[in-house]
Amino acid sequence: MTTTSLPKPSATAWALILVLGLIWGGSFFFARIAVKEVPPFTLVFFRLFLAALALHIYLHGRHGLYETLAARWREFAVMGLVNNALPHTLIFFGQTEIGAGLASILNATTPIFTVLIANRFTTDEKLTTAKLAGCIAGLAGTAVLIGPGLTNAASVPLWALVLPVLAAISYGVAGTYGKRFRGLPAPVSATGQLTASSLMMLPVSLIADQPWSLPMPSLHAISAILGLALLSTAFAYLLFFRILAMAGATNASLVTLVVPPSAILLGVIFLGERLESTDLAGMALIGLGLIILDGRLLRSRSKQASNRS
Repeated sequence: MTTTSLPKPSATAWALILVLGLIWGGSFFFARIAVKEVPPFTLVFFRLFLAALALHIYLHGRHGLYETLAARWREFAVMGLVNNALPHTLIFFGQTEIGAGLASILNATTPIFTVLIANRFTTDEKLTTAKLAGCIAGLAGTAVLIGPGLTNAASVPLWALVLPVLAAISYGVAGTYGKRFRGLPAPVSATGQLTASSLMMLPVSLIADQPWSLPMPSLHAISAILGLALLSTAFAYLLFFRILAMAGATNASLVTLVVPPSAILLGVIFLGERLESTDLAGMALIGLGLIILDGRLLRSRSKQASNRS
């Protein structure tokens, strides 16, 4: 019997994973700045629209982009809703009350909910003992983070803590639904869902926020919006696809472990944020759950023990 081991990421792949983790951590940092001046619905629209526009310019119709958009617009609409419009809106509303670091920790539960949802709705990704243990650890971490809000001991309202978790569940649904796009070039999938979700958010923004009546955002807020759209969305997608091609999906998923520390670091340095001891404990449990779900550390230790014996 032979076993297939996961390829180890190259030094270049590791560097790209760290850069992507910093960029995606930066999305929580940018959002915390921008949402103080721009209402969440309008902020989501600008993030999605500018990112979609940038990717359209980058692709310039290659890979059969326009034909695919016309043929599969319904699927892109569903994916755009659950992977972009809904989770971004939930996170941004949450970040009107909570900092970048805490929002990123709560949203780091995405792989945990992805595993649970895939177990329910797919036939090829069922729970194993290790996956169950990882999910339990991650959910315990989530409970530690949300718990103070249930007893009014948290300094922020409960709904602000719950919204990023609901966003993680939405991302989990997207992770399962997104399997139907496997045959498409990844940049086309990204452009399709961003195009659909920006079209969804346009009327929502116009009706709910009436952006023409809002005061002109400051240069800091405009810069944060551009960072969200062009760096943390459009460029991040392209970088993620390169990592996928170089190191595979499992290795690319390691970025999940990098995002919260980078968001926390940016929040501490530039926004003066501080995490409570319960936040750190919750992050540790969620991190443990993600490590168990990833599995390679446990396999490595098992292999070392086997070699010694």
